[in-house]
Amino acid sequence: MTLWEGRISTGMADAVAEFTVSLPFDRLLASDDLAGSRAHVKGLGKVGILAESEVASLVDALDMVEEEFASGVFEFAPGDEDIHTAIERRVTELIGDVGAKLHTGRSRNDQVATALRLWCRRSLVGVAEEIMALQDALAQRALEAADVYLPGYTHMQRAQPVLLAHHLLAHGWALSRDVDRILTTVDRLNVSPLGAGALAGSSLPLDPDYVAAELGFHGRFENSLDAVSDRDFVAESLFDLALLGVHLSRMGEEIVLWSTEEFGFCTLDDAYATGSSMLPQKKNPDVAELARGKSGRLIGHLTAVLVTLKGLPLAYNRDLQEDKEPLFDAVVQVSRALIALRGVYETATWNEERMQTAADGPAASAIDLAEMLVEQGMPFRQAHGLVGGLVRESLERHVPLVELVAAHPDLGEAAVELLEPGVAVTRRRTPGGAGPGPVAEQAERFVRRREVDRTRLAQWRPQGPPA
Repeated sequence: MTLWEGRISTGMADAVAEFTVSLPFDRLLASDDLAGSRAHVKGLGKVGILAESEVASLVDALDMVEEEFASGVFEFAPGDEDIHTAIERRVTELIGDVGAKLHTGRSRNDQVATALRLWCRRSLVGVAEEIMALQDALAQRALEAADVYLPGYTHMQRAQPVLLAHHLLAHGWALSRDVDRILTTVDRLNVSPLGAGALAGSSLPLDPDYVAAELGFHGRFENSLDAVSDRDFVAESLFDLALLGVHLSRMGEEIVLWSTEEFGFCTLDDAYATGSSMLPQKKNPDVAELARGKSGRLIGHLTAVLVTLKGLPLAYNRDLQEDKEPLFDAVVQVSRALIALRGVYETATWNEERMQTAADGPAASAIDLAEMLVEQGMPFRQAHGLVGGLVRESLERHVPLVELVAAHPDLGEAAVELLEPGVAVTRRRTPGGAGPGPVAEQAERFVRRREVDRTRLAQWRPQGPPA
């Protein structure tokens, strides 16, 4: 079934059908297209284009089609080009000529744009919920970590000891920005294109505001050309998902490193690791590696859509069909990564002794020595040079740093205490820092942040068709 049989006299060539068909992937829009069609039919009834009996018949048929999808008995026909034509065909089969009125005052252009916005709204909300579940896991492990500490790194060189809780919450805060970005995108895309028609609206007395309200949109489009050609929301969604993927990639990279024998900071649960097809001793961090690897795929999806959009004149062009597969795949891949990584963090065992031993090298307290001298009145640059010189002397002469510190007239025994294991991490006291006091305050702020985000999420959950 095609929607242009009156103008085109011949059937579609097989090669054209194979090249243009979108049903294999846009069937994901079934529930969203049905929701949009119900609202459209009710809108036609409200303005008197359809009789009440026709509205009731069409809504009943749409409900029956939805039940067929839900129960898995919906049968696609060979001529179904996309999910929209498949649904209209089935509605017409169920109720005859009244079904042919379903498309009154509507183009597939505004129909597709509406369904895709509905899909994005509910799918992105679902991603945000999965992000928050991962944040919950990080927060719980941070709470359990108590006073465990490990080296903090810059340039992949040991820099200063930090609490494990502080390190885990660092990922949690990055994920909070992802939640914020996604919900902001959802808010911005929550505009109804229905009523824009093919590109210029309609001569029929449609009420786009009514339809927008029926679908839970904040409002309707302002410009019909923009309404059917706009895919900013797809690009924004893909950017949000790509940056989220980058954050997950960083977490994956860290788990890969931490689970090596060289680091030995954590041991993965067997349920979240794999073995080797050849080497009997291996336990591989495949979940973390794939979280890292799929970030390239997500970035590629964003690039593909931006390149597609960059050369399109107003209004609708068939190129826009290329917006869906990258978007659908990005949501699937990110959702799977979030769930799998959450399991990794929930079940991993931290090797606390190994972490703390790595963080307890005397050089990790070098900045504490310099800051002690600053508190005694020495300019920081002079203190920095003094302590750096002692570290260099310790390495070159193979003399323990603690001995050089004890013997130095500006340092002495009081400074030696700063080099004791576990002392340096307790001295970080600035807000947002890695010491016990700031981390305890940070954890409370993180709880409050998640409460705010949950409230923001709650406003979206009742709207739109069920996922």
